Amino acid sequence: MIKLLKIEFKKILTYKIFWILIGLYFVFLTAGLLMAEFMINNMVDNINQRLPIPLPHVTIYFFPAVWQNIAFFATLRYVLIFPAIVIIILITNEFTFKTIRQNVINGLGKAEFITSKLLLILVISIVMTIFVTLGTLLLGISNTADLTLDMVFEKISFVPGFFITVVTFQVYALFFGFILRNTGLSIALFTLYVFIVEPIVYYFLKSPIVFENNISPYLPVNSVLRITEYPSIQVLKNIMGLNLQSSVSPVDCLIAMGYAGVMIGIVYWVLARKDL
Repeated sequence: MIKLLKIEFKKILTYKIFWILIGLYFVFLTAGLLMAEFMINNMVDNINQRLPIPLPHVTIYFFPAVWQNIAFFATLRYVLIFPAIVIIILITNEFTFKTIRQNVINGLGKAEFITSKLLLILVISIVMTIFVTLGTLLLGISNTADLTLDMVFEKISFVPGFFITVVTFQVYALFFGFILRNTGLSIALFTLYVFIVEPIVYYFLKSPIVFENNISPYLPVNSVLRITEYPSIQVLKNIMGLNLQSSVSPVDCLIAMGYAGVMIGIVYWVLARKDL
């Protein structure tokens, strides 16, 4: 395991694009999380201009709700796409520059090669989770009055929920990169599927013209986003009638991990039978 990680770190150590994209991810993530409350309340102000009874401003940085709120905003499609694109570039570059063939010639098995990429995904996800966890703690501690340990740990299940979300989403990206083997095509089709194709399918399956079903929530990307489906903002329940989650559902996590497992299995199967 350590040997495989050393190989991966050696590849990315001097790879500027990797560090630039990862750096941008953390910059945009930090800015987005710090500005989330301001942007929500700005939207509330705009809505209040058309309402006879104004909606109250919301606060999202207090314990225990901060765990859920930060996990939600940190796992939006627009945020997750950054590390996913990094994974696609790293995978497809192996085929573009024939480094995968050279690794196999040097004695690295195909299964070990895939395992090394999965280990890299785990390391990236652990770093992201630590970053979000520390940031959430700082925001919660500085914005919560009469803080107790029970309040801090009440919704901490959203931390492993966040970790599972980022891992599975990156595995989806790995799948596209391995199957298509072309950087531009992989990024284009993955982005198209995440932002356009699946949302269209999602709402089509919920439309009256389709037989009554409950398929939409279990589409691949949506199954990942369901892990942290809503923020803990009471106005969403009071005004919009949304059934806000109080914790991370193990079933939602298992469904997302199931999809990821199937994709990893397909990648192993395809790579074992295809020429490099």
